[in-house]
Amino acid sequence: MEEEKTRMKKGDTIVLYPSPGMGHLISMVELGKRILELNPPFSITILLTQASFNTGSTAPYVRMVESSFPAITFIHLPPISLPIDSSNLPHHETLIFRLLRLNNPLIHQSLLSLSLSSSILAILYDSFCGPVLDIAAQLHIPCYCFSTSPASCLAAFLYFPTLHRLTPTSFKDLHDTPLHFPGLPPVPASAIPLPMLDRNDEAYDGVLQLSGDLSKPAGILINTFDALEPRALKAISEGSCVPDAPTPPVYCIGPLIAKEKGEGSRDCLHWLGSQPSHSIVFLCFGSLGLFSSAQLIEIAVGLERSRQRFLWVVRSPPSEDPTKRFLPTPEPDLEALLPDGFLERTKGQGLVVKSWAPQMAVLSHNSVGGFVTHCGWNSVLEALCAGVPMVAWPLYAEQRLNRVVLVEEMGLAMPMVGAEKGWVEAEEVEKRVRGLMESEEGKALRERTAQMRDKAMTALGEGGSSRDALTELTRVWKQS
Repeated sequence: MEEEKTRMKKGDTIVLYPSPGMGHLISMVELGKRILELNPPFSITILLTQASFNTGSTAPYVRMVESSFPAITFIHLPPISLPIDSSNLPHHETLIFRLLRLNNPLIHQSLLSLSLSSSILAILYDSFCGPVLDIAAQLHIPCYCFSTSPASCLAAFLYFPTLHRLTPTSFKDLHDTPLHFPGLPPVPASAIPLPMLDRNDEAYDGVLQLSGDLSKPAGILINTFDALEPRALKAISEGSCVPDAPTPPVYCIGPLIAKEKGEGSRDCLHWLGSQPSHSIVFLCFGSLGLFSSAQLIEIAVGLERSRQRFLWVVRSPPSEDPTKRFLPTPEPDLEALLPDGFLERTKGQGLVVKSWAPQMAVLSHNSVGGFVTHCGWNSVLEALCAGVPMVAWPLYAEQRLNRVVLVEEMGLAMPMVGAEKGWVEAEEVEKRVRGLMESEEGKALRERTAQMRDKAMTALGEGGSSRDALTELTRVWKQS
């Protein structure tokens, strides 16, 4: 016992390795905070990858974490420059896969340097960061995968190598043919993540590799909780998703969400404070969610016609210059992008804000009663924990798969029809916004969401399933 105490005093740490992107980083940081809340005798070290393409601005967030949580340390890895030919890269994920493979020597060197001053008890890596498994094996460090997506998405990824072997054609050629993943409702082939649609796509090979690597870590942590996804979790734990290899132990440790204070956005929150209870529909589509100019006009027309109160976060459309496709967009010119007179006509009905709003602070506000979301998992969990029902408008990554599960399995959202084809009419926006806020279906969604919010809080509380799962892991790491 005395020997163990002496070893702990030398500075034991858990290393977290997120893939680039604000959503992935926030989930990792919240995981680090949750670990520290259990008062283990070790610190958290986060490896930050610097991308040469747009993954959302993270610097202000990192500075805030550094100033507020001294037990969390960031290691900023040297930047890697990628030659980007946007015309030959259909997916953002292609760049991510390339970057993370090239990152391995930097990760190796950083871990060696860190080990001189700290004992690395475990590496918790984002599922995109599978190449780190080779380094962890060389250094004899236990490695755990952290899935920032739902258990349903994890089940699909685990089963993907099997589906690949059973399906000789590209999934894009199957159109809306239903695919059957263990633990999920039937998923139209067109609804699986874009990088999985074409066998000739470089990103397809990256997803196939990622999926195969999921059977290798010492365990898989998921940002979900038992009561939210029982069928998918049962399929994973029973081994149905990986029929030809062992499935690592799974730990549901969510929901992990950031507790924003809404600082720097007083105008937005002040406006919400002047609105009636549960009267506002909030439209926000993530740090990378962009619409064409034409689609922005359809949204605006639909919102105005709905006569519902709204708070809408608008970003500039993607650049028409293919060389700037993966670069940050400029601040939007609202007068130029939205219909003539829209801002003036809707002054008493809604508020449009440029580029960003404190999402969790908004969703938690008493005046907000509905959320039109891109179905990013962080956003889904934030809405759920705030008890706010959703309209599902997926845009990229695994969001179309999330939409299927949210609508058909969980019953926590209604679909924005047309989103799966990349175009939504103003009439549909009007119909769904009004339906969410006024219809019996919207009322039922609100009630189910409130019930699931209570179950989420139970999972995180003393004796809750998520708290117990993470407590058990910290015991394992202490004893390693």
